[in-house]
Amino acid sequence: MTLQKKATIVSSLVAVVLVIVKLIVGIISGSVSVLASAIDSGMDLAVSLFNLFAVSSAEKPADEKFNYGRGKIEAIAAVIEGSIITISGFYIFYEAIRKILHHEKLTHMDASIGVMLLSLVMTGALVAFLNHVARITQSMVIKSDALHYKTDLLSNGAILVSLVIIYFTDFYIIDAILGILIAIYIIYSAFELIREGVLMLLDASLDQEIVDKIKEVIESEPGVNDYHWLKTRRAGNDYFVDVHLVFTPDMTLLEAHRISDEVENKIKTIDPKADWTVNIHLDPYDDSDINLQE
Repeated sequence: MTLQKKATIVSSLVAVVLVIVKLIVGIISGSVSVLASAIDSGMDLAVSLFNLFAVSSAEKPADEKFNYGRGKIEAIAAVIEGSIITISGFYIFYEAIRKILHHEKLTHMDASIGVMLLSLVMTGALVAFLNHVARITQSMVIKSDALHYKTDLLSNGAILVSLVIIYFTDFYIIDAILGILIAIYIIYSAFELIREGVLMLLDASLDQEIVDKIKEVIESEPGVNDYHWLKTRRAGNDYFVDVHLVFTPDMTLLEAHRISDEVENKIKTIDPKADWTVNIHLDPYDDSDINLQE
């Protein structure tokens, strides 16, 4: 079992525990805020289960139908999860405004504080674990899952802080003020996640830093006179590179192939964590202008 799949299973199990605990305490205490948090954890569970499906699908090898693999399902998952996070942010913003307008007060503070403290500890540990896995695997699904639970961590922390303040001061409006700030942060973070997923779906090129390193590898390789039509894209952890290398007309195919293999191997060392697919076309002369005219 891969590290990505283990991470999605762990996040799903944590979500199950939080849903059960929050529902029990919310029903017993009558706390609307805890029940709302239980619903949010239920949404987390649904997202984590979808991410488990996405990771399992993305890990399947290329076949006759999906010649380039299923890596882009991670981008689809990121867009969906980013949209869910955005909706959650707007809902929190709405609830915060509603509390300010209606001057709503909280009840059963002890039970509410206890369950939110438990939720904060469990979510914090999960976020740390998911961030660790995301750094190792560079998986967009795990990154989006980490962001999702990070927003929950901020929400739970804000709820806990506001509950403690209200418990000692009866300053009820602090709950709504913190809610508005968190909602704005959640919406902003989700926009970046959606943007990254959409760019991947549209076959945006690799980061400019990586593209520059690819160019440096090609330009520094002895025997390569020039190159053109360099194209790159990404699908999950799969990096794709297409390029035409220009050699001299009298160079043997064997020698040109050897140099191309050297270029390919050097490109793959730029990011050893990625799965590279490098397609190199061998040209005996620069035919880029000729083909453009056609």
